[in-house]
Amino acid sequence: MIVLEVLDGRSRGLRLEAERQDTYIGRAQGCDLVLADEHVSWRHARVVQGIDGVTIEDLGSTNGTAVVRATSRTELGDEAALALSTGDVIELGSGAQVCRLRLTIAEPERVAQVVTVKRVAEVGGATSAVEGDPQRLQALYRAESQIGRAAGLDDVLAAIAEAALALVPSATHVTLVLRDDDAALRPGGGEPGTATGTYLPVLSRARCGSPAPPGEPAPVPRSIFRKALAERAAVLFADAPKEVGTSASILGASVRSTAAVPLWRGDEILGVLQVDNRDAPGMLKPRDLDILLVLAEHASLAVAGARLVKRLVVAEERLRSENRYLKGRAERLRGGAAGEAEDPAGAIIGRSPPMLRLLGELDKVVDTRVTVLIEGETGTGKELVASAIHSRSRRRDRLFVAQNCAALSESLLESELFGHKRGSFTGAIEDKKGLFEIADGSTLFLDEIAEAPPAIQSKLLRALQEGEIRPVGATESKRVNVRVVAATNRDLEAEVAAGRFREDLYYRLRVFPLRVPPLRERRGDIALLVQHLLDRYGRELAKPVAGVVPEAMGLLEAYDWPGNVRELQNEVQRLVIQLDPGAFVTPESLSPRLRRAERLVAAAGGAKGTLRETLDAVEKHLLVEALRAQGGSKTAAARSLGITREGLHKKLRQFGM
Repeated sequence: MIVLEVLDGRSRGLRLEAERQDTYIGRAQGCDLVLADEHVSWRHARVVQGIDGVTIEDLGSTNGTAVVRATSRTELGDEAALALSTGDVIELGSGAQVCRLRLTIAEPERVAQVVTVKRVAEVGGATSAVEGDPQRLQALYRAESQIGRAAGLDDVLAAIAEAALALVPSATHVTLVLRDDDAALRPGGGEPGTATGTYLPVLSRARCGSPAPPGEPAPVPRSIFRKALAERAAVLFADAPKEVGTSASILGASVRSTAAVPLWRGDEILGVLQVDNRDAPGMLKPRDLDILLVLAEHASLAVAGARLVKRLVVAEERLRSENRYLKGRAERLRGGAAGEAEDPAGAIIGRSPPMLRLLGELDKVVDTRVTVLIEGETGTGKELVASAIHSRSRRRDRLFVAQNCAALSESLLESELFGHKRGSFTGAIEDKKGLFEIADGSTLFLDEIAEAPPAIQSKLLRALQEGEIRPVGATESKRVNVRVVAATNRDLEAEVAAGRFREDLYYRLRVFPLRVPPLRERRGDIALLVQHLLDRYGRELAKPVAGVVPEAMGLLEAYDWPGNVRELQNEVQRLVIQLDPGAFVTPESLSPRLRRAERLVAAAGGAKGTLRETLDAVEKHLLVEALRAQGGSKTAAARSLGITREGLHKKLRQFGM
């Protein structure tokens, strides 16, 4: 049993005593320990009482989980479970917003009396003992044949349990414990988790052949399990309640004698097969241990093979889904729906102060689970920033998945994001995984999030709060571990005020906002971007460009670029196509809209000097022309220039006008 005591926060003083294998902590009413603090996620963390100890894992929370001990503080990563001890303090949240829980674990059990020990290395001797009994040898052959015919991990485990009951007539109960290497490979799919190296009961059978009642924990005494694990040996314990006395797990199950036999592959222990007699003392005999050890040798191969097959099936399905996604994305790119301009090398080009500030903020958030909202005008490279967040994080080895929420209708977008079941609508001829499933364990980028319809917003909120999705036409939800990065070129706060965007989703998305500056605010990066794009398109089109003459670069830097990096990309691509190989970019080769700045410079008196001096001269000329056109009315001049009256006064003072 474990005890969790809330030390601070809105639920301070709350205390939970838990005997269940899994204890869920969060804000959702379905959790075992419900906390009221807003920074705690709906399903924030899970404490697992495994056979070999107690561990904690984060369930994709927004603000993270840490464990504090006397001399250390350990943060849980995306795919980590941490062993716990009495006195550990669990921190839910980060920074000033932290809820702390103190953990107490019940006293360890006393070790039951050992009757017989047969180590794995002695399986040859056990085989010889079984071969001397033709009747038991024939029963063993039938049992192993049944296991060999089993298809899938669930069937293999059930066959092993039935075989153990058949081979040991005095056994009343069988329990199988497996190492939880990968929650996705648990029998029956299991609840997603990351308790790597934790051993958990996965199957119980009684003599009648029916499974143990729902919710009843499999009775696996830790003392027995640990001895079998530590000594790599099959161990027989007799008259357990009488000998153990205070061992709660043995007494609770009324176990009179029990045998624990490892399942192994080489030096690796895959799990433990436990066989109990709960009717009479001393019913299990040493010869039962012989046949169970021989059974375990063959059962171990079957379990290892079934888990390998299941792992391959999961990997194959993931690759199939990723390939389908990538093919669709390639077709959209060829069709001209590329979205934000992307750098194939994944590099963000920029040395200007605004970009250095953006990169500094980006580095703070890459290895957290928090949701990031990227704000910026169209064409600033929001998808490139999202890709950089993914490529610099611990999730970099998984596929980066992106979807433009404005590109599809509501029904198609729902199917694309969450998947669908066969027959759920006309044209659904097969099950389809959604992008949330494809991005499980990775990053999902949702561009133009403000365009998501209200129904989609509700499902997105559930996915972010609870880490659960429900495909179209499905009756059950699926758990996913997805880091969501969203982007918009709109003012989401204004969209919320207008009733077009859910307020609760807005606050869930805007945990860590990043603003990508428009190109006019980072003119110092234009020369770097132009050279990078000239090199890129020069290679792609096999038409190298010699460079850009200073006058042309001045015009490129003076232009406001309302379409931002995407507009610059299109301009450079047009230049490379238009120019002869080895030619220079001159003012005459630029688009007419860029040469308008040249005319403004000429109208301003042909200002010479630095870029700043040239821009100041042009700006002063525009102010004078606006005031002249509006008959000296500053209010009208400010309106025509698209600035406020206060902004106009500031400009006039700046130029001494």
